[in-house]
Order: sequence, then C-alpha cells, then structure tokens
Amino acid sequence: MSDSWFDDDEEAGGKMSFLEHLDELRKRIIRALLSLAIGIGIGLFFINDIIDFVMRPLSATLPPGGKFIYTEAPEAFMLYLRIAVIAGLIIGTPLIFYQVWLFVAPALYAKERRYAIPFVVLSTAGFIGGAAFSHYLAFPVMWRFFSSFSNDMMTFMPRIEPTFSMYMRMLLGMGLVFQMPALVFFLAKMGVVSARWMVRQFKYAILIIFVVAAVVTPDPSYTSQLMVAIPMVLLYIISIAIAWLFGPKKGKADVVA
Repeated sequence: MSDSWFDDDEEAGGKMSFLEHLDELRKRIIRALLSLAIGIGIGLFFINDIIDFVMRPLSATLPPGGKFIYTEAPEAFMLYLRIAVIAGLIIGTPLIFYQVWLFVAPALYAKERRYAIPFVVLSTAGFIGGAAFSHYLAFPVMWRFFSSFSNDMMTFMPRIEPTFSMYMRMLLGMGLVFQMPALVFFLAKMGVVSARWMVRQFKYAILIIFVVAAVVTPDPSYTSQLMVAIPMVLLYIISIAIAWLFGPKKGKADVVA
C-alpha cells in the first residue's frame, strides 16, 4: 500500500487481517489529526479576526452596555484555543473526510470507490453548511431568547466559557446533522437505502428529528427546537430526492424495499 498522503488504495480491495485494519485505522487517524493540526495553525494565525467573527454577533444580542465576562483566569485563554480548534476543524474538513473515505474504501468494490469525490464534496459542504446555519441563524435565535429576560432587577452578563460551550455544541451538532444528504447519497449508490423505504419511514424520521433537535439545542424553548427541526425535515426530504435520483432503479435489486 502506498504511503503517499492522497493514496487511493486501489490495490487494497482484498481481504485485510484484523491487524492490517488496525494499522489502516491508525494511519487514517494520524493523517486526520495532522489535517486538523494544520487547520488549527491557520486558525491561530487569524485568531483575532475569527474571535471577532464569532463573538461580535453574540455581543449585539446583549442588553445595552452588556458584556461577556470571565471569572476564572484561564477562561479567556481557553476561549481562544477552543475557537482555534473549531476553525481548524472546519478548515481541515475536506482532508479529514477524505481520510474517512480512504479507510472505508478497501471494503468497497472498485466501481464504488469512484464516489470518493462526491462523498468528500457533499460531506464538506454539509458540515460547513450546518456550521453556517448554526452561527448565523439557530444560535442567535436561542441567544436572544436567553437575553430577553433582562429587566430592571436582572442584567444578562454571560460568562464566556458556558456561552462558547453552547455555541460549540450547537455548531458541531448541526454540522453532523447536515451530513444526512451525503450519507444517503453514499448508501443509495450502494443500494442500502431507497427513496421508497425512506418515504415509508417518514413518521419515524420525524420523531427522531425532534429528539435530536431537543438534544442539539441547549435551551428548552420551542422556537430554538423548531429552528433546528425544520431544516432537518427539509434535509430528510432532500435526501429522499437524492435516494430517488442516485439509488437503484426499478428492475434492479432493492435491498430494503
């Protein structure tokens, strides 16, 4: 097997032993971590701009004169590091997903390995799209809900550590949720799922979607949960269309129909 960074593992289609699988997993994890490290380095170089990009919209939702505070010495320093990690994850996403693909590829047929580029493109676009949706829409709505309780007796002065913990949780959650079309594309091309099967499971999907929305959103308001659940329903509908377009057609074997 080639040791090049972007080897396509075309010769790895044969059976691999358990130790070979572990070695392959180790290799892919190391390369994914290197991709993340490169992204973090880029994030640290632009950290002040990224901090401004993340925190300024949240500051705008605070009451007049309101500011974020930190009560423990390491909080502000850790905020910089955690934002650099998130930026690094987003920057390194294409390379990370490519390593995921290369780990899965040896178990696929040669014709299925041609889907590497669509998988990486769709996965990357989904993660970045989910992160953007969280940053620009879902999280600000939730944050305005929290800040709306300020009055003459109470002033909203949030700590940066729990604030960014919520921000990161929602951003990563939405990034994963927006992987649905990429996952369905891959499974449909392999014949594992079909549009007909997904339509039959629609009511169960709705139930799971609202459970996931309740987990992803760290506040109990129905507005925030709907802000997460509605895009997930739309993603499921889009995924049905993807399964119909790219899945096995009538007359071919349908594994789940």
